[in-house]
Amino acid sequence: MSNIDLNILRDQAYKIACDHGFHDKELSNEHFLCLVISELMEAVEADRKGKRFDKGKYEYNEITECQGWPATEEKFINVFNRCIKDTVEDGLADAVIRLFDLAGMRNISLEITTKDMVENTGNMAELYKYKTFTESIYAISTLVSRYDGLYDFPTAINDMITSIWGLAKYLDIDLLWHIEQKMMYNQFREKMHGKKY
Repeated sequence: MSNIDLNILRDQAYKIACDHGFHDKELSNEHFLCLVISELMEAVEADRKGKRFDKGKYEYNEITECQGWPATEEKFINVFNRCIKDTVEDGLADAVIRLFDLAGMRNISLEITTKDMVENTGNMAELYKYKTFTESIYAISTLVSRYDGLYDFPTAINDMITSIWGLAKYLDIDLLWHIEQKMMYNQFREKMHGKKY
C-alpha cells in the first residue's frame, strides 16, 4: 500500500468515463456527487440483501466456470457478473471510482488521501467501530454538505474517499482490488454503460 498513487487511478477513472461519454456535456459537481451517493445507496441495498463478495466462489468460477471460452474478456465479464457485481464491495468501489472521476475532471489532487491511507490505516477503520453500516454510509454521503463553507471542495472529495476507504478497512474489504476489477469491467462496457447519464 505504501507505493500506491491514487492520482494514477484518478486519471484512469476519468479517462474511462470520458471514453464512455460521461463528459460529453458540462455538468455540475452536484450532478456527479448525486451519482456518488447513488453508488453508496447501491451498497446499502446490497448490504440489506446480504450480497457480499465471496472470494472462494470467485476463485472457483475464475478457474473452472468459463474454461474454453475464446476470449479472456468474455471470461472476465462473466465471472465479474456472477461473483462481484451488485455486492457491497462493488457499490463501495463504484462510489470511489465516481469520486476519482470527479477529481480527474476538476484536477483535484488525491495526495491527502494517499498519505492518510498509508499513515493512518488503523485510525481510519476505528471511525466505524460503533456505527451501523447505514449510519456509516449516511455519514459519508453527507460529508460534502456538512463541509460546505468550512472546507474547500478538494478537501471534501479527499475526505469522502478516505472515509469510504476506512469503512472498507473496517469491513475487511480489499477496496483497491475491487476498484481495479471494476475499472477493468467498466472499460468493456457500452457508452454511458447503457444509461441516460
